[in-house]
Amino acid sequence: MLIVLLLLATCFLAYANGANDNFKGVASLYGSRTAGYGTALVWATVATFAGSIVSLVLAQALVVRFSGGGIVPDEIVGSTPLLLAIALGTGLTIIVATFAGLPVSTTHGLTGAIAGSSLMAAGADVNVRPLVEGFLLPLLVSPLLAIALAGALVTGLRHLRVRCGITKEWCVCVGERRQVVPIPQPVSMTAWNRPAPVLLDVAAGEVQSCEERYAGTFLGVRVQALVDAAHVLSAGVVSFARGVNDTPKIAALLLTVAAFDVRGGALVVASAMALGGLLQARKVAETMSHRITPMSHGQGFAANLSTGILVLLASMNGLPVSTTHVSVGSLVGIGVAARSANVPVVGAIAASWLLTLPCGALLGGLAYWTIAVAM
Repeated sequence: MLIVLLLLATCFLAYANGANDNFKGVASLYGSRTAGYGTALVWATVATFAGSIVSLVLAQALVVRFSGGGIVPDEIVGSTPLLLAIALGTGLTIIVATFAGLPVSTTHGLTGAIAGSSLMAAGADVNVRPLVEGFLLPLLVSPLLAIALAGALVTGLRHLRVRCGITKEWCVCVGERRQVVPIPQPVSMTAWNRPAPVLLDVAAGEVQSCEERYAGTFLGVRVQALVDAAHVLSAGVVSFARGVNDTPKIAALLLTVAAFDVRGGALVVASAMALGGLLQARKVAETMSHRITPMSHGQGFAANLSTGILVLLASMNGLPVSTTHVSVGSLVGIGVAARSANVPVVGAIAASWLLTLPCGALLGGLAYWTIAVAM
């Protein structure tokens, strides 16, 4: 019965992870209007699923790290009650944040749940040092690195654009209030031969509705088309990196289930993550895409590029960084560089990050206590 519950709890955690994290790689596509919500969501799901499968090769160190080894005594490591408590504590934490539209870290939730359930299971025998050195430090450092790297990239790309002579242009604003504007006619025309007035239908909207685009061509190709292609590709890289980074952490919970090896566990987790992303990503998508900072095509590309670089490097080195922290940090980085970051929203997200770990610890410890009493 516990093994069946562990399987269901792990699928629930993977579903919550997909709902909260799936859109983080493509938030800039939707925010800069490079792609619509549906197109961005499908692209994120496909790229993330591919990353989940490849994670079996690139990120096996994360499977070992999130099995609890070195934190609790060997006789408790990998026990079904402990893993079940970790899955329940993390899943509940992430799904509550998803309903609130807050992009929180599954890694942070897992870390808290591991700490809370381990303390409840082993008490004073818990080794806190691996949690601090192997988990908390990468989680704290990664958003700062993302802010710095994204800010540097967007500044460097701006200078490169200017040196290459690439200019910008603005389209007509589009909004809800419509106004008919007559096109002026030459004054030299007499009344009898003057053509009927041509009326131009113009839509008046807010400044945020205007779209900034790149003008001109490069090697015979429109610059805007090149930027859009690079932007879409970078969003795929970020989603792929998220699949590589997150899947092993959750699949590690299934190692005690005899019916699943690492490959089977990764496939189950990848499927549940995809389902959660497709069905319940909208609230977090709006926060990530429209509330942190306005962004142009080039800025979105810089944010995605910095996120993809940091998450992939961390995954290949077994460092449990949070895709959320890195992607939000990158968006804040471009907002800081452009002086357009929405400080109250960023503050609310940062507060939710501070609460994720203690909430995960509390729920993980409570889940372990409930399981122990029931047994």
